[in-house]
Amino acid sequence: MTNSHRQKQAFTMLELVLVIIVIGILAALSLPRLDRDIRQEAADNILSDIRYTQHMALIDDVTNPFDARWQRAFWRIGFNNCSGGGLYEYIGSDSNYGGGIGSSEAATDPANGKKMYWGTTPCPNGGNSTTSDRIFITHKYGITAVNPSSGCRSSNNYIGFDHLGRTVSGFTTSTTPNYSSYLTSNCTLTFTLSNGETFAITIEKETGYAYIVGQNDS
Repeated sequence: MTNSHRQKQAFTMLELVLVIIVIGILAALSLPRLDRDIRQEAADNILSDIRYTQHMALIDDVTNPFDARWQRAFWRIGFNNCSGGGLYEYIGSDSNYGGGIGSSEAATDPANGKKMYWGTTPCPNGGNSTTSDRIFITHKYGITAVNPSSGCRSSNNYIGFDHLGRTVSGFTTSTTPNYSSYLTSNCTLTFTLSNGETFAITIEKETGYAYIVGQNDS
């Protein structure tokens, strides 16, 4: 019995050309998704930071029966303007009741161990080596505006949580502990990117549950 000859299999030139064409088409189809990916990355990271703020509030009960201003120390996430243009976010607790968040009162970014805080100095290039670059939302994601709904108490560009995770706002000048800062409506923050696209995150009253609008399981 003779051994049968085996043919070597290989791509023909025509098959290689077809593969290259298909790869080119797939690459072209994926290009329009780049902006949406940046928007999704921004939405995911800011949502994560909101939940991180609530987590900090849950593990750090700031209730202080010896000082009537104690509600000022509610953990909060806020959005501020850099003096040189652009926006940044911060997370912290006003533990000395001074009305603002200082470097020593800011949260540490669990992703890199740096402060989630910036002053009023310019930040067009993403801050410096002591600060988490993730907080510079204009530099990193192209976010140009943050617009809170009326439920957030729109005059305030921050949202906070108490030690039970409930949503509060308008507490930075509190002089007596009461329930006036607890939200009575859901808060929705709408973010606008430089290309005109938007995304929104809703934070529910009472529970503080946060999610990306249109992605309720986010």
